[in-house]
Amino acid sequence: MFAAFLIFPLPRAGWRRARHWLALPVGAGIFYHDTWLPGIESIRAQGSQVFSFTLDYWAELLGRFINWEMVGAGFVLLTLYLFIAQWLRFTPWILLALLWLSPQVSNPFASSKGASEHALNTFREETRSSVLPMEEQLDQSAPPTNENLNAYLDDFYREEQERLVHFPESLPAQATPFDVLIINVCSLAWHDVEASGLSGHPVWSHFDIRFNRFNSATSYSGPSSIRLLRASCGQTSHQGLYVTAPKQCLLFENLAQLGFAKQVAMDHSGDFGNYLTGLQQYAGLDVTPMDKKGLAHDLASFDGEPIYRGDALFDRWLNERTQSQAARNVTFFNLIALHDGNRYVASRQIAPYKARLKTLLDQLDDFMTTLEQSGRKVAVVMVPEHGAALTGDKMQMAGLRDIPSPSITQVPVGVALLGTKAPHEATRNVDTPSSFLAVSYQSD
Repeated sequence: MFAAFLIFPLPRAGWRRARHWLALPVGAGIFYHDTWLPGIESIRAQGSQVFSFTLDYWAELLGRFINWEMVGAGFVLLTLYLFIAQWLRFTPWILLALLWLSPQVSNPFASSKGASEHALNTFREETRSSVLPMEEQLDQSAPPTNENLNAYLDDFYREEQERLVHFPESLPAQATPFDVLIINVCSLAWHDVEASGLSGHPVWSHFDIRFNRFNSATSYSGPSSIRLLRASCGQTSHQGLYVTAPKQCLLFENLAQLGFAKQVAMDHSGDFGNYLTGLQQYAGLDVTPMDKKGLAHDLASFDGEPIYRGDALFDRWLNERTQSQAARNVTFFNLIALHDGNRYVASRQIAPYKARLKTLLDQLDDFMTTLEQSGRKVAVVMVPEHGAALTGDKMQMAGLRDIPSPSITQVPVGVALLGTKAPHEATRNVDTPSSFLAVSYQSD
C-alpha cells in the first residue's frame, strides 16, 4: 500500500512535493516497526522512567545507538544510487522485489499451514492425556505461529498453577537456628561473567550448589524480584505478577511462619520505577529496609542516585544481626552496582562493567569468608535479577534488554551453606534447566 501511494501519478507538482514530505514520517514509522528496537507499548510503559536518566547516561546511550559503520555504508550506497540513477530507473526493480517478498511477509507460514494445524491438534491431545516434560510436549518441527506459541504458553501456565512448595507448619523444637540470605543482584548473567573473564573468580568455589541453566524468566528488575519472592508457587504471566498472590506463594511469609524474622537491605533507595513499593504490595516484603545512613558510596546510578558500597552494607547487616535477639533471620539483599549507566562519583566517568563486577565478587567473597569464620550458620542464596546485555547481539544493542534472550535470562545462581562443621566438598553443578521454584525448595 505504501509503495502504491508513492508511485501513484499525481498531476500537480505541489501535490507530489506534499506526498514526499508526508512519506518521510510514514516511512520512518514503517522502518522503526521492522527493527528490533523497543515497541511503542514498551516505550509508553517505561516513558516516565526514561526521563529520569541523567544527561551523561543519555549521551552514553546515543553513542551506542549510532553505528558509524552502518552510517558509512549507507552514505556509500546513497552515493552509488545518486550516480547510477542518472541512467537507470530503480522503481521497476524495487516493485519487482516488493512483489516477490510480499507473499513471504504477509504469511510466512502459508506453505506449512496443514502441517501447523496437524501439529497443534496433536500437541493438544498429548497435553490432555498425560503430563510430559515441556520439551516433549511441543512439536519442535511445528512452525512458530502465534497460534502454536500461544497454545504452548497457555499450557505451560496451566501446569505451573499446580506447582507449590509445601512448607512445614512449624520447625522441630530441637531444630538448629540459622539465617537465610537471598542476594538479588541486578545485571549479572553467565554471558556477562564470561565476557568479563571472571568465570574463575574464587567466589564461585564458596557455593555448595550452582545452577548453570537457571532462567530468570524476565529482563527487568521489578518483575524478576517479584518472581523470586513468589518462588513457592509456579510461574505466572507478567500481568499475573501485579495482582495479589495467595499467601502460600510468598517465600518470606512461609519462612516468617517458621520463626524467621524478615529483613531487607538494599544499596539504593528503591524509588526508581516504584521498585520497593511493588515488592511490598505484590511480594509480601512488608518491612522497612535497613538504614543506610553514613554508608560510603563510590558510584552513582543512571538517575544520579547514590549506590552504597556492598561491603559496607554487608558489614552493617552483620553488626545489626549480631546484636539482634532473633533466633532466625531471612534477609533480602538487592544490589544494583552492576546496572548499566553507573558512574564514579568522584570523576563522573563511566564505571567499566568488568571493574564493577570484580569489586562486587570480591566483596561477596570476603563477606562469605567472614560468615564462615564467624561460625554463624547461614544459607546464602545468590539469585541475579537478569543480565546486563553487556555485548548485545544481532537483535539488541549493548545494554538494551527489551527482548529477554537467553544471554540475558540465564543467570548464575548459587547456594552456600556456611557455618556447618562438615568439610566443604566440591561444588555440585546443576546443569538441567531450572528457575525460581528451585530456590524455594532449597529454602524449605
